[in-house]
Amino acid sequence: MPQLSLHAPLGDITVSEEDGAIVALDWGWGRDQTATPLLRRACDELHAYFDGELSRFDLPLAPAGTAYRKRVWQALCEIPYGETRSYAVIAALTGGSARSVGQANADNPIPIIIPCHRVVAATHLGGYSGGDGLDTKRALLALESWARLRLAAGAASAAGPAHHGEQQA
Repeated sequence: MPQLSLHAPLGDITVSEEDGAIVALDWGWGRDQTATPLLRRACDELHAYFDGELSRFDLPLAPAGTAYRKRVWQALCEIPYGETRSYAVIAALTGGSARSVGQANADNPIPIIIPCHRVVAATHLGGYSGGDGLDTKRALLALESWARLRLAAGAASAAGPAHHGEQQA
């Protein structure tokens, strides 16, 4: 299975491809490196994400899992960038329990791209099994919060100054 690794702010990560789709993102540097066009694109998108310039991945994904887990992972992809949803909300959307959503998140084979870090408990941050655990989850949420504000500020300045009803002479 072709894989390609990259240096990321949260440590090295490796992306794997099978049959023209991304099937895994793992923490650490992969042994074998194959720079296919799709894996290069995935690495470019990940770099843009970590630079705060990409808010939604546009990659073909084929995570291996049960029908229920695939529903959960699809629901995660619908959580807007820089926002969170509770395990209970995702459970209501997918027909499961908060615990089963947590297990699907823990088994997510493509973290970051399938944003399981955006799911939180009702009263606390919840868990995270990738990278350095909760420190990684906090860092991803902080990155998205910062980048979302930056992107919003850029869009506002691109719209130009507000004239507040001023008359042109």
